[in-house]
Amino acid sequence: MAFKLSGILFAKKTLCGSLSRVKEAELKSTTIPKGYFAVYVGKDHKKHYVVPLSYLNEPTFQELLIMAEEEFGYEHPMGGLTIPCREDIFVDLICQLNRI
Repeated sequence: MAFKLSGILFAKKTLCGSLSRVKEAELKSTTIPKGYFAVYVGKDHKKHYVVPLSYLNEPTFQELLIMAEEEFGYEHPMGGLTIPCREDIFVDLICQLNRI
């Protein structure tokens, strides 16, 4: 069974072009605004949140960072900062920080 080399190259270029457009769209949708950073929260299922840098000055948020350091060190499985707590606890904390 013989394949035409030009047909294979065309298919490869088309596939690569499609993948690069998908990656480009993903990058645009996950861009973090200036003054914010991304965290992943949850024990089993990790959910992505974007939070203001000002939270880094809050003692309660710093406790979460200490928990993350103790559990993961500087090797986070999701590739970003992972907070090892339940999502509902994190959301409650964020609500409290927003009231301050």
